[in-house]
Amino acid sequence: MSSQSNYQMKVVTGEFGYVLQDVPHLTDYIPTLTAYPNPLQSNSAYSVVKQYFLDMDDTVPQKIVVHKDTPRGIHFRRAGPREKTYFASDEVLACIVTCGGLCPGLNTVIREIVQSLDNMYGANKVLGIVGGYMGFYSKNTIPLTPKIVNDIHKRGGTILGTSRGGHDTTKIVDSIEDRGINQVYIIGGDGTQKGAAVIYEEIRKRGLKVAVAGIPKTIDNDIPVIDKSFGFDTAVEEAQRAINAAHVEAESTENGIGLVKLMGRYCGFIAMYATLASRDVDCCLIPESPFYLEGKGGLFEYVEKKLKENGHMVIVIAEGAGQELLTAKNEQDASGNKLLQDVGLWLSDKIKDHFSKMRKLPITLKYIDPTYMIRAIPSNASDNVYCTLLAQSAVHGAMAGYTGFTSGLVNGRQTYIPFNRITEEQNKVVITDRMWARLLSSTNQPSFLGPKGIAEARKEEAPPTQLLDDTRDSKDGNNNNKST
Repeated sequence: MSSQSNYQMKVVTGEFGYVLQDVPHLTDYIPTLTAYPNPLQSNSAYSVVKQYFLDMDDTVPQKIVVHKDTPRGIHFRRAGPREKTYFASDEVLACIVTCGGLCPGLNTVIREIVQSLDNMYGANKVLGIVGGYMGFYSKNTIPLTPKIVNDIHKRGGTILGTSRGGHDTTKIVDSIEDRGINQVYIIGGDGTQKGAAVIYEEIRKRGLKVAVAGIPKTIDNDIPVIDKSFGFDTAVEEAQRAINAAHVEAESTENGIGLVKLMGRYCGFIAMYATLASRDVDCCLIPESPFYLEGKGGLFEYVEKKLKENGHMVIVIAEGAGQELLTAKNEQDASGNKLLQDVGLWLSDKIKDHFSKMRKLPITLKYIDPTYMIRAIPSNASDNVYCTLLAQSAVHGAMAGYTGFTSGLVNGRQTYIPFNRITEEQNKVVITDRMWARLLSSTNQPSFLGPKGIAEARKEEAPPTQLLDDTRDSKDGNNNNKST
């Protein structure tokens, strides 16, 4: 099975505290590689572009809000076409694999990788790896041509299939080497990107001319550094349908409660943004903000208050919220994720039990779980555009000889990010930042923390100088380091 990653990013420093966290290049370990003129220079579609190729020194800052005395800080290499490529068009044999759970936009990314290789670089040999990582060594591949992928962005899921686990580094790289594959595009979440880093290391160890490019995928939006993950906008938009249904059900009956469970194993971005967007939610519960049920300031007290005031209410809960209140199960899925219990059903039963004892306030509760409906839909217009940018950037990078990188949006610019930055931690809602405060203000719900809890949260989340700053490295304003 896969081993612990020893991935090493390149670090370049400059004046005034400038730090470039760079990604590897094939010439780092194959210095005699031949460079070719980029075929884009004769591509009519690009003839109108003022800056045909990016300057090799173009970088993008991770943090854009700074003070006059602040060091320039961490930067990433800007993504885009380079003047030289390290693959001749006719020698490219690329493959694409999708891993992990479903997410809106997977087919769009597949389509755009295939189309970009063919339309921009004249590379028309692309294989689809069927069934996730294990597909490299246990299943057939399928050919991917522009004609085959032309309409797949209109469908949900992934035409390649997916799976969790199945990562055997030796078998995977053996298959890559045996098939003569020289560009590997890996679409998946943090676990998948960790696997991609190990694949890159083994390829480098063998001295193979193979570019490994990752495209980060997580519907929960919990990957650090990048502005957002593809599929997130679609998920928030679709979640509105469930919230609207819950609101209609709740206000159509006396003391009606609509309870909606949304995705978010470890972070509450979908729940938070769906709540802010809908304006119909009275309470949003996320993993980052603990809550309790009984007693003064608890959820039951707040529900009773809202029902007496309005006659109905809507609650949104992320799937990972409140897990500490349930009986723990130490079980994991094939990707190593902890198996969560259904907090939505649990909370539904708890609320019903509580108010059944209060005969003076009978309730009608409707529970809605749209999780798999949201995961399985095609991406919306915003995500389709974003998927196109991610895919084209990955292709430009691989053709230019970069490897061991993830394509991602940082401060509105496409960049190449070292694998270890993408996998070093999970991004979470910072409950001491302004975005969560905006939600509390919108819903008028209690924080459930109390003064002591708030003080502890502030202490855990950031040093005092950062507490007034919206630019913390999180997705509180979707995001990263953008003041909102």
